[in-house]
Amino acid sequence: MDAETARRVPPGQYLTEKFPVLHYGSVPRVDLARWDLRIYGEVDAPFMLTWDQYRRLPRTRIVTDIHCVTRWSKLDTEWEGVSARTILELAGVRPAATHLIEHAEQGYTTNIPLAVFDDDDVLLADTFGGAPLESEHGGPLRLVVPKRYFWKSAKWLRGLEFVTADRPGFWERYGYHNDGDPWKEERFSE
Repeated sequence: MDAETARRVPPGQYLTEKFPVLHYGSVPRVDLARWDLRIYGEVDAPFMLTWDQYRRLPRTRIVTDIHCVTRWSKLDTEWEGVSARTILELAGVRPAATHLIEHAEQGYTTNIPLAVFDDDDVLLADTFGGAPLESEHGGPLRLVVPKRYFWKSAKWLRGLEFVTADRPGFWERYGYHNDGDPWKEERFSE
């Protein structure tokens, strides 16, 4: 690994060219005609989007590195979808909101501070590598939060709840670190 590449890989990580498939539970079957995404909580304008409504929102493309808590990193991944900042603008998040709870299929949740969500590289992604996001990787929609370990990028996203206090999600309740910063190796709670 050359010096430039090594600088992009957090401590304790190794590079992979593959895109490993890791998740708890089975891959859900999603009917896009019945799918929706709910935006709610500490917002002035809660709303729900159908798949067609979501796809009509302004689109953003990012190229970013991703890092899994199981120690793999994949560089230069290409995603397309809707910027988190578009959602913040549409919802009118109230000043009291401090955190976001990501709700996904099968009751999965994870949490991030609102300041982490409000970053220029956070994306509600439906495309990976120029193709629709495969079910195994979270399709039709997942959140992509590049500056956190990848469990903070919920697969099969169905809701974003803005809250006034932090609430641990699924893996956080089982001992994973609450923040999950790969550069600090925040894998597990101490």
